[in-house]
Amino acid sequence: MRTAFKILLSFGLTIAQVITPLPIGEGKGGGSACAQRRQPRYREGVPTDSIILSDPCILADSATHTYYMTGTGGLLWTSTDLRTWNGPRNVIEIDTASWMGHHPQVWAAEIHHYRGKYYYFATFTNNAVTIDSVAGRRIPRRACHVLVSDKPDGPFRPMHDPTYLPAFKPTLDGTLWVDTDGHPYMVYCHEWLQNLDGTIEKIRLTDDLSGSIGSSQLLFRASDSPWSRNDDGTGPNVVTDGPWLFHTKTGRLGMIWTSWIGKDYTMGVAYSESGTLDGPWVQDPKPLTPPNYGHGMIFHDWRGRLLLSIHSHETVNGRTVRRPHFFLLDDEGDRLKLIAHFKP
Repeated sequence: MRTAFKILLSFGLTIAQVITPLPIGEGKGGGSACAQRRQPRYREGVPTDSIILSDPCILADSATHTYYMTGTGGLLWTSTDLRTWNGPRNVIEIDTASWMGHHPQVWAAEIHHYRGKYYYFATFTNNAVTIDSVAGRRIPRRACHVLVSDKPDGPFRPMHDPTYLPAFKPTLDGTLWVDTDGHPYMVYCHEWLQNLDGTIEKIRLTDDLSGSIGSSQLLFRASDSPWSRNDDGTGPNVVTDGPWLFHTKTGRLGMIWTSWIGKDYTMGVAYSESGTLDGPWVQDPKPLTPPNYGHGMIFHDWRGRLLLSIHSHETVNGRTVRRPHFFLLDDEGDRLKLIAHFKP
């Protein structure tokens, strides 16, 4: 039990969330019930380096002049200066009649402003459901999903499509991108636990992001990386994590993504030769970040500086601890460059 608690806490959950059942809310259309998790202890003025959070994603919302930070755990922090934060709060509602069940884990959440609404992209896992077993590993139901709200701080509620991606595939770390054809896409990872060589893929979304259209397409595989390495150094690592897309000032389309160099969590960059999601994608030969930083995203602060939000990865007393950090970036040329650790 103690080990299980450590695992759940490493995902950014509080003790109250781990041990307290979820309250059931009002019924949603079609007879399904929605649940919003119990609110954790709210704090004000918390320094960034005092927050434990995996996969920190920042929405810099100009309408409210507020930074909204979410990530694994499905909680929300707010700030006006990136130095101190207020939170956390639960801002998502779960369709308990869906495949997620009552107590899904929530990983790698992102908030995107799109066509006047706010969309919550997140990975949900229902550990009570098994979809596959590969190489002796049980694979639970895990998939990217999208919730919607009229406000950046939620509440974010389910839309009508119960399944964006096939039920038999474990998928994670979905992000939003509108390509040169003007259509929105979800770019996500097909987990290495099933395919043994993690991939990054795309699937087209409906214009209101309420569902997906057609089937997914492969962008690249973990083994395409020249910089990642497995534990014994004999070949590339098989993990793909945290895709995030961007354009440089010259208009070049790139994607940051994360894997491992031995036991060091590390992020690299790939660039599309066609300038579209279809690629082909060419991997930079060297990683972008120092060791043990990964799962990043890119945003501008109020002064127009280009920043990377990312988490550090370390083991403390046998427990994985991840904290948000910011790095200053340069995108003036045709490739992304990491300048320095940024402390507001």
